[in-house]
Amino acid sequence: MQHNWGDNSLSDKATAPAETEDSGSVSHGDQSVPAYSWYALSVLVLIYVLNFIDRQILSILANDIKADLGVDDAYLGFLYGTAFAIFYALFGIPLGKLADSWKRVRLMTLGLSLWSAMTALSGFAKDAGQLTVARIGVGVGEATASPSAYSLISDWFPVRLRATALAIYSSGLYIGGGISLAIGGMVVDRWNAAYPDGGPLGLAGWQAAFVAVGLPGLLLAIWVMTLREPIRGAIDGIPTPEDPHPFRGFVRELTTVIPGFTFFGAGSRGVAALLINIGALLVMLTVGHGLTLALGTGQGFIMEAIQGGLATQLPAISDQWLLLAIGYYAVFSWACALRVRDYPTFALTWGSPAFLCTILGYGAVAFVAYAASYWGAPYAERVFEVSKVSLGFWLGGGGALGGFLGVILGGRMADVLLAKSSAGRVWVVLFGLLSPLPFAYVQYTTESYPLFTALNIVVSGLAASALGAAAAASQALVLPRMRGTATATFFLATTLVGLALGPFTAGYVSTQNGDDLSAGVLSTLWIAPIGFALLIASIKLTPKASSTVVARAAAAGEAIEVKA
Repeated sequence: MQHNWGDNSLSDKATAPAETEDSGSVSHGDQSVPAYSWYALSVLVLIYVLNFIDRQILSILANDIKADLGVDDAYLGFLYGTAFAIFYALFGIPLGKLADSWKRVRLMTLGLSLWSAMTALSGFAKDAGQLTVARIGVGVGEATASPSAYSLISDWFPVRLRATALAIYSSGLYIGGGISLAIGGMVVDRWNAAYPDGGPLGLAGWQAAFVAVGLPGLLLAIWVMTLREPIRGAIDGIPTPEDPHPFRGFVRELTTVIPGFTFFGAGSRGVAALLINIGALLVMLTVGHGLTLALGTGQGFIMEAIQGGLATQLPAISDQWLLLAIGYYAVFSWACALRVRDYPTFALTWGSPAFLCTILGYGAVAFVAYAASYWGAPYAERVFEVSKVSLGFWLGGGGALGGFLGVILGGRMADVLLAKSSAGRVWVVLFGLLSPLPFAYVQYTTESYPLFTALNIVVSGLAASALGAAAAASQALVLPRMRGTATATFFLATTLVGLALGPFTAGYVSTQNGDDLSAGVLSTLWIAPIGFALLIASIKLTPKASSTVVARAAAAGEAIEVKA
């Protein structure tokens, strides 16, 4: 019996193994992994390396940007975190849907081209507003990468190696983050030495660094275009036919997350749905207004532009809380629409306590990890007064080494523990949350630069161990056709909880304490008890949830049929 499960029809029983376009036949159990899968994975790693070079280079440039543009630590945390994260997360929703229905290789190619171009344009920013807009563009482009990559990897590698493969892909995060410090430090120091009063086109060293790391991505996009697309779900014995109208779902999802259009989407579901939607927006904006007043943060150029365009005075709300309010409202609107349009996917993601506890538990890991990784270079530059080149080598290289080893070993351990328990991967996430905490405390209180850099390796490695495990654990709780959407939802937690709040919290606390980045970074450790409670709940819930994925999706499909 078949059910109409949202946008695609799937049998509730796994079909026989099929062939992928590039790998030949596969069988369940000990499937062999063709060489092409490993080659394709290496290309995805390279993409992710560039992804995080373009994202993380802001860390080594932070102090120069602060001096040139006259901004504070709170803004720098906002720029790296919220301004990027909101658009990265929100566009990840429709782009995750597109990854579930269109050619994932093509999607990654377009996204890589966009974020590389916007990174290069960041180098021509003359004020905080222009730089913020450029970083928003980077966030939109980078939103294509992981939904596509996670889905491709899940179709290139069998379950027994999936966490390992996802961990290898995720190593690009740490390699790119480390390389970004080295490249940024070298470009800035050499550029400023050669052009102390500004170089060609009037660019300062930090601007030249953005251009230097942005342009190579346009060349890499040509290589990415040559990758072959695997048959979706074939390796799991659930081959899914191509969607004949892949962009319909994308456009639908896009309209559900754009404020304004969300009213039409909600209105199409009835007056009650529209009133709830409007109420949710008002609640979010009210909370943002209250946080602005309570924390004393300024309005910022975005809110000022809105007020200027409307020629009226609106309640005070800072860019930080305005974007977060819009972001959380948009996610609420999307989740409500998903519940109606594709209830099985909603049931296995937003309706699954195991899924939510897993991704939010990892969001707590990301909250601390993003703050520490971003502020590490500015902190060391201020406290230890070392050069950017030294920071790039010792801090960047050490962070890359620790992160690479941590994510690979963590992913492998997650696969080993999965053989012993269906919640084995979540235990690795819990380890990644708790184990770095004492080392991070010592790192941001020591007066020894060598000890700071050594602990950076340890903290990076321990925190990184959770990523591959969390990604694989969340993927195991949905059907193959839902992987792109599930990945986008997973990244909502890492971005709207971790990236959007962690770096800003550290920067804000630093600003309120006289630019004390030690106090800022350590202030993020308070989230650990919350993450602990979420992950313990996930460990208890995951075994049953993972063993009933097909049954729960079928039941959700039947519920739709009964209602109809």
